[in-house]
Amino acid sequence: MDFSLTSDQKLFQESVRHGLERILGGRRWVEIDETGAIPAEVIREFGKLGILAMVCPEELGGQGGGWVEAAIAAEEVGYHDPSMSLAVYTLLNNAWPYVLSKHSTPEISAMIVERVAAGEMFFGIASTEPQGGSDVAGIRTRAEKSGKGFKVFGEKILISGVREALETLDYGGWLLLARSGGEGHRGVTALAFTPKWEGKLEDGVEYSILDTIGRHGISTGVLRIEGAEIPYERIVGGEGRGFYIAMEGFPLARILVAAANVGAARWALERGVEWARERRLFGGKPISSFQGVSFPLAEAFVELEAARLLVYKAAWVADRFTMGEASREELNIYSASAKIKAVETAVNVFQTVMKTYGGISYTKEVDIHRGLLGSLSYLVGAEGTQNIMRYIVARDLIGREYVKL
Repeated sequence: MDFSLTSDQKLFQESVRHGLERILGGRRWVEIDETGAIPAEVIREFGKLGILAMVCPEELGGQGGGWVEAAIAAEEVGYHDPSMSLAVYTLLNNAWPYVLSKHSTPEISAMIVERVAAGEMFFGIASTEPQGGSDVAGIRTRAEKSGKGFKVFGEKILISGVREALETLDYGGWLLLARSGGEGHRGVTALAFTPKWEGKLEDGVEYSILDTIGRHGISTGVLRIEGAEIPYERIVGGEGRGFYIAMEGFPLARILVAAANVGAARWALERGVEWARERRLFGGKPISSFQGVSFPLAEAFVELEAARLLVYKAAWVADRFTMGEASREELNIYSASAKIKAVETAVNVFQTVMKTYGGISYTKEVDIHRGLLGSLSYLVGAEGTQNIMRYIVARDLIGREYVKL
């Protein structure tokens, strides 16, 4: 049993680390969080760094990497932007282009993957609807057959990347889930929906941006689709297979969510340790002398190491799943477990570090709060709520016939 990265993975980690220091050095990540927008040049730099569409096949324009490498990249992005904005962008533009590349035609996949990899296009997931976020089988957005394709009608909410897809970049879209058949999960179809192409926004699409409490750099918004046309060749995985396609993509995305939270929490813990060493009170003693300060930091380290090990076990399982050597149930259990552990650990680490800093952490003089608010987005939702994660683990641990919604 080997707990170290391979020499190639270490070189990749160092390359990503140095690249992110160059791109986001100083307080640029803070500027992004304050201004509430990721500059297009930063996204293009991520493309040059090779961390977008990195799990997609090289022949389609991707990097041909594995999920362990993707987790390494996500952790480093989380560390260098603990507000989570760029981590969200990175994880979405790895997981969902991969799903597209696996289940769509080579022609459709290549035209999207190569642009995502270059930092010219956003491609995420559009599934959540106002009536229920986790109920993918209950989707109401309609895909009505018309001529050579579908006309789509419906509303999506809490969709990541609306501004990036439809304003910032010249190309943008989502793996869109819509109902093309009857009720239930078998009536849902996945479509490669690209309403922004070569700088032009397609007719039948309106959007608005929601005002979130954190991770301000990446937008979260509402999509309103009124008769937008999507050709039949944009069906991903076959008509009526959208639910299954999404259920393959979400576990993979969750691993990168977990990795990004580990990276953000690592950044926070380092800041807490520095402060505990440097802050002196009561006759010049470092506050780390007091067990009330040092013990919570020690516990935070233990929990963070446990979370990291679980994340990389999940990424290892994902690589074996893609090679046909691990079951879907195994992937489900480890990815959901990783999200539970990493997200809850990250939130706890940020709280611990804010307590270590004391009252000054409640001001913008200290940036710890930005990471807390970013990690909170995954505690309350985003790629599945924590209770849904617990349901997945229980279902596949105990048995689907014994644990039913």
